[in-house]
Amino acid sequence: MARFRAGATAAAMLIMLPPHAAIAQAPDKTAPSAQTAFERRAAQLVDLFGGKIAYSDYFDPHFQTAVPEPQFKTFSNGLIAQYGQPVAIDKITAANDRSGTVLLRLERGVATVLLDVGVAADARVTGLRVTGVTVPSDNFDKVAKEIAKLPGQTGFLVAELDGSSIRPLASVNADRQFSTGSTFKLYILDELAAQVAAGKRRWSDVVPLSHFSFSSAATANWPEKTPVTLQTLANWMISVSDNGAADTLIHLIGREAIEARMRATGHSDPSRNIPLLTTVEAFALKGNNFNDLRPLFVKGDDTAQRSLIEHNQHRLTLANVDGISFTAGPRFIDSLEWFASPNDIARLMVDLRARQSKTILDAMAINNGVGPVAAADWTYLGYKGGSENGVLSMSLLGQRKPDGKWFVVTASWNNPDANVDTGPLVALVTRLLALAAHDRHAAPASGTLPAEQRP
Repeated sequence: MARFRAGATAAAMLIMLPPHAAIAQAPDKTAPSAQTAFERRAAQLVDLFGGKIAYSDYFDPHFQTAVPEPQFKTFSNGLIAQYGQPVAIDKITAANDRSGTVLLRLERGVATVLLDVGVAADARVTGLRVTGVTVPSDNFDKVAKEIAKLPGQTGFLVAELDGSSIRPLASVNADRQFSTGSTFKLYILDELAAQVAAGKRRWSDVVPLSHFSFSSAATANWPEKTPVTLQTLANWMISVSDNGAADTLIHLIGREAIEARMRATGHSDPSRNIPLLTTVEAFALKGNNFNDLRPLFVKGDDTAQRSLIEHNQHRLTLANVDGISFTAGPRFIDSLEWFASPNDIARLMVDLRARQSKTILDAMAINNGVGPVAAADWTYLGYKGGSENGVLSMSLLGQRKPDGKWFVVTASWNNPDANVDTGPLVALVTRLLALAAHDRHAAPASGTLPAEQRP
C-alpha cells in the first residue's frame, strides 16, 4: 500500500537516504584544496556529520523546510550507526563551481555524497544526497546477517533470470508471504501490458481519471474525469506509486483479470490477494470507520470477501477513509494487505521482462529507487517499492552492463508492532544490488529473449 507517511517519503527523496555498497575505494591523496563555494562546503562534510557545524549554518532555508533538522539528524545518526564516525574527505570532484561529488570516508565505509551549493552570498547547501556507501570485503552472508537483525520478519532474494529460469545467488525466507504494499501494482502493470499486447487496448488510449485515493502523489486534487492516457496512468502508478492511477486502472482493466494474471505468473498463494483490493478499499477497511466490516472481511473466504466488497462499494470510498487511523502505527498488515513472497516477485519479474515491452520497462525505470551511483553498473534498472506503517518492500529488475545478464533483487520487511525505517533496508538492498553487479558466478547467458509479445 502506498505511502501513509507522505512527508517522510518526500524528504527521503530529497536527501536520497539509501546508502550503497560495492567495492571500497582507496583514498585519493590528490583531492583539491577548497577554493570554490562547492569545494569549501564539501570540505566541511566531516564536521557536518560529526556535529561540529550547526545545521542552520550549513543548509539554506529551502533545504531546511524540505528536510527539517530532526529528520536530518535521524538520517545522519543512522548513517553513523551503520558505518561509523566520519573520518576524512577522500576525494572532491566538482561538476562546476557549485555542485559535484564528494567521497566521505567513514570508519566502516566510504559514502558518495552529491552536493549542491546555492548562489547566495553565504553559499549554504541547497541539496545533499548520499547515493552510496561502499563497504570493503562485502558479501551476501554479511548482508543477510544484517537483514536478519531488523526487528520483525524479513526475507530477500537475489537471482539471475535466464529466460523463464530463476537461479538464486542468495536468499532468506524466499518462499514466505510478506506484506508488500504498493509492489502489487506490478501485477496491474503486467495485466495492462497483456491487454495491450492482445490488441484490446493501446498505451495511447485516453481514459478519464475515474477514481481517487488516499496518498496520491500525482493525482491529488485533480479534477474528476480528467482525460489521461493509459501510459500516463502506468507511469504515475509505478514511478510515484500514485494510488488514484492504480485504482483507475483496476476498475478499467478489471479486478478479476488482474487476479488471473497474478495466478498465471505463478503466485504461490493467490488467495491472500483475492479479491484484489483497490487502495481505497484497503485504506477504508483498515480504518476505524469500518470496525464493523473489517472482522467479517478478514474471517471470510474468497467468495465471502468478494461479496462483502461488492455490496459495500457505496461505503468503501475515499470520503470514508479515516486518515487519523494511520497515525499511530501498523494496522492489520498480516490480514489486510497485498502479499507476495520474494520468489513470487521474481516470477512476476520474469513475466514482465518476457513481454519485451519498452513502455513497461520505461515506466519501471523512471524511479530506480537507489539513485545514479547504485545504477551505474546496470544497462537497465527498473524498480517498484511499497511502504506503509510496518511494511517496506523493494524490488529491482536489472540488466548488468558487462555481460547483459538479467537479475532480480527483492526484499521485504514487516513489523506488525512498530513502524519501519526506510534507511536501513534501502542500504542493505543497495548492497545486494552491488553484489549482484559484481558476482562472477552467474551462469552463461543463453541468448536473446523470444521475439513475440505474449498475452
